[in-house]
Amino acid sequence: MPSDAVLYQAAALCLTYPGEDFRARLPLLREAAPQLREFTDHAAVTPAEELAAHYVRVFDSGNRHSLRLSRWTDDGTRRRGMSPGRFKDEYRAAGLELTGEEVPDFLPAVLEFTARTGNTHLLTDHRAGLEQLRSRLTDFGTPYASVLAAVCAALPTVRTGRRP
Repeated sequence: MPSDAVLYQAAALCLTYPGEDFRARLPLLREAAPQLREFTDHAAVTPAEELAAHYVRVFDSGNRHSLRLSRWTDDGTRRRGMSPGRFKDEYRAAGLELTGEEVPDFLPAVLEFTARTGNTHLLTDHRAGLEQLRSRLTDFGTPYASVLAAVCAALPTVRTGRRP
């Protein structure tokens, strides 16, 4: 797995709810993705209950810090229900299927898709929303901002086709 793929997979794990097995994964995440050390070091010294409560406070408080990528592009528009279908189509085209209750535009799912396929276009298509989320998380003062910063820094630059 290329190093960016490892970063995307590690970031996906960092951005999911910190369940029972999360703490056991921290040393591996820290070693595999040094770009995430600020977050993994914080998570390692934070009591599990406090980390879980912080996750809920940050990400389950309405749309201000939504991990649903279509929220950043479609919220308040008529396209709102169409984007999740596009994500599902992309997953199917790559031979992947969502299981259970996973939401197709949930950032950790998109990061895992990117890690498995090497295809960054779902992330780059939502770069503006990722940057906005990163900025809001930074303003909120959460260590999750460093995870978004690492993801944004790893994304390829978008070429416009214009000469400088």
